[in-house]
Amino acid sequence: MGRPGHDRVLRNFGAAMVAAIAVSGHAAAQTQAPVPPQTTNVVSLSATATMELTMDWLTVVFNTSREGTDAAAVQGQLRQALDTALVEARKVAKPGEVLVRTGGFTLHPRHGQKGGIVGWQGYAELVLEGRDTAAIAQSMGRIQTLTIGRVGWSLSREARVKVESEVTAQAIARFRSRADEVARQFGMSGYTVREVAVSGNEAGGAPPVMMMRAQAARGGADEALPVEAGKAQVTATVSGTVQLR
Repeated sequence: MGRPGHDRVLRNFGAAMVAAIAVSGHAAAQTQAPVPPQTTNVVSLSATATMELTMDWLTVVFNTSREGTDAAAVQGQLRQALDTALVEARKVAKPGEVLVRTGGFTLHPRHGQKGGIVGWQGYAELVLEGRDTAAIAQSMGRIQTLTIGRVGWSLSREARVKVESEVTAQAIARFRSRADEVARQFGMSGYTVREVAVSGNEAGGAPPVMMMRAQAARGGADEALPVEAGKAQVTATVSGTVQLR
């Protein structure tokens, strides 16, 4: 006959061993490194789509400078020239169509050879911009107290946003078509997108720059100066990796 006490010891020891093995297995499962994703048959691709548009936003910067021995007098001359120009510019101002704002306004001393102040020089700017290019061109001929510093064209935010979605969709379609073609050329049945990035930008030719004296730029107070818009390109690029299968 067996000994009851000895049997109980054996049973308890067996149960403890099973529990220890179970705990050890669970800990090993928790510490096991994750299986890295499959990296075979991975191909990097990119595709680009571009649309060309006529730039519709005209920006004209007027400026003037004054100098003299008295700072208050120079500042007063700048203010008078700017106020007179603002009166003309505000005649064509329209929300969303023609915007008028002042630009830089500076006044600084001129120093002589011995370091002392020998005079003052100031500078003032007026900016006229918008999509009503006819009204802006007309104002360019009427503003007489400031010089036309520069003229530049760009795409308005509305025009750019309008085509961004279409250009992006074209780039995505080209990326998918390219992935299908690569998979077929490698004898695969298809692909899975691993990662993808979409980016876009706007590019155009260098804006025309006009540097001229106000009185030399105008044939008459009501004569509009000729302006002609260039082209801008809105581009979207899709790049990423696919896994062939």
